[in-house]
Amino acid sequence: MTEPLVLGVGVEPGTPPAHLADAVAALGEVTIAVVATIDRRLGEPSIDAVADGRTLLAYTTEQLDAVVVPNPSAVVRRLTGTGSVAEAAAILAARATGGAGVLVVEKQRGTGVTVALAR
Repeated sequence: MTEPLVLGVGVEPGTPPAHLADAVAALGEVTIAVVATIDRRLGEPSIDAVADGRTLLAYTTEQLDAVVVPNPSAVVRRLTGTGSVAEAAAILAARATGGAGVLVVEKQRGTGVTVALAR
């Protein structure tokens, strides 16, 4: 995939940047233009590291919870109040930046992180 994509990120507080970098690397050869997450994770070192030089968008629990996603999680809902962070954030940010808001990679789990890609 060479078109610029949106990376949706869910991250556990305090997750080392290397864990998120590993999860992104596992997505393969992609060009990420925008990083999106839940607003309460702004300032997390791993989010800051992956967003460096890219547009960073953040969404409230309510905004994320309004998005229909293919893989909602009861655990994420219990912890954050929404059934999805990575997939929902990717979809919302893709739409906000002129894309179709379609997932091209559904959520993938890493160590303390979840990532998804949308266009």
